[in-house]
Amino acid sequence: MSKAGTKEKRNIRYNSEKTKIHPNRWVRILWKISGTFFVGLAILGIFLPLLPTTPFLLLALACYAKSSKRLHSWLLTNRWFGRYLRNYRERKGIPFKVKILTVLFLWLTIGYSAIFIIKIFLIKIILFIIAAGVSIHILSIPTLRKSQRNNSI
Repeated sequence: MSKAGTKEKRNIRYNSEKTKIHPNRWVRILWKISGTFFVGLAILGIFLPLLPTTPFLLLALACYAKSSKRLHSWLLTNRWFGRYLRNYRERKGIPFKVKILTVLFLWLTIGYSAIFIIKIFLIKIILFIIAAGVSIHILSIPTLRKSQRNNSI
């Protein structure tokens, strides 16, 4: 890892130390279990289009912030989720390619489900409304430029 990467990890750890850990041991354990559960749901959400990844990661981050500085820091510096979480949390945005792929896969999977699997017309309409709402949300998030990407790990 480069010196800049190490410095960035220290800053993230420092920032995670500002979080307020719950004083009760049993409550912390429940927060850790919840955070781990949400990370698991987020991982499933990568492969299952109707399960949203980002909200579960943000919930996991909040749970870890209340239970463990180490887990909170781990999630923020995670090889797969860390940059994504930091950019989303800091409102920097998401890369254009990720936006396009997300919307494309969303419409492919929901379209396939609505056309070939779902038989009830009302449910088909609801699926398309959900797809439209999620697409609008994703496209309304700022686009992360290459120069911004290079500034974050």
